[in-house]
Amino acid sequence: MSSSPSGPAPEVGGDLPAVAPRLRALRRRTALTLEAAARAAGLSPAHLSRLETGQRQPSLPVLLTLARVYGTTVSELLGETPAGRDAVVRAAGTAPTEAGGWRYWPAGAPGRGMQALRVHVPYGSQGDMVRVHPGEEWLYVLRGRLRLRLGDSAHRLAPGDSAHFDSLTPHRIVAEDHDGVELLFVHTLLQSPTAALCLGPTTGETP
Repeated sequence: MSSSPSGPAPEVGGDLPAVAPRLRALRRRTALTLEAAARAAGLSPAHLSRLETGQRQPSLPVLLTLARVYGTTVSELLGETPAGRDAVVRAAGTAPTEAGGWRYWPAGAPGRGMQALRVHVPYGSQGDMVRVHPGEEWLYVLRGRLRLRLGDSAHRLAPGDSAHFDSLTPHRIVAEDHDGVELLFVHTLLQSPTAALCLGPTTGETP
């Protein structure tokens, strides 16, 4: 069961002019109607329509959700086309992208069965968003402190701590420090464009 995020969505930091037509093209490629895609992503059709027409910019959690719905990667949604499938990803060849205040760097090769990112989560961003979807996620805290809610359990993670969980468990992450938190993040990619996902506000609990 999906529910739409409440309140105004955060704007993407930076200029991402190609995202809107790419979102529309990928939805059509998967033969999903606007209503079906919005329902699978836990968004309202009106909100998805605004994303597809460039009236709103998607946050990183929304990009992750839509990537899974469309059976692709965030990199493809953003128009990034890394050459080849080299086993080694050089720091000099990766540039950060901002989405909804989150900043991330590709940390894995394209075309694989999972996506690896280095992510900076800003303080207070997306703390009210719960995500549920098939697959697995793994994260490792590099810097800062992180609050992680998994179902009914709450955890505080410090640098060097990690978490590996079934992402059908409702989950959310919140940066506890005002400087934000930096982490390594790996998630499995879904091949089915009709996999059910949802995004929604929490009920006010604090981890």
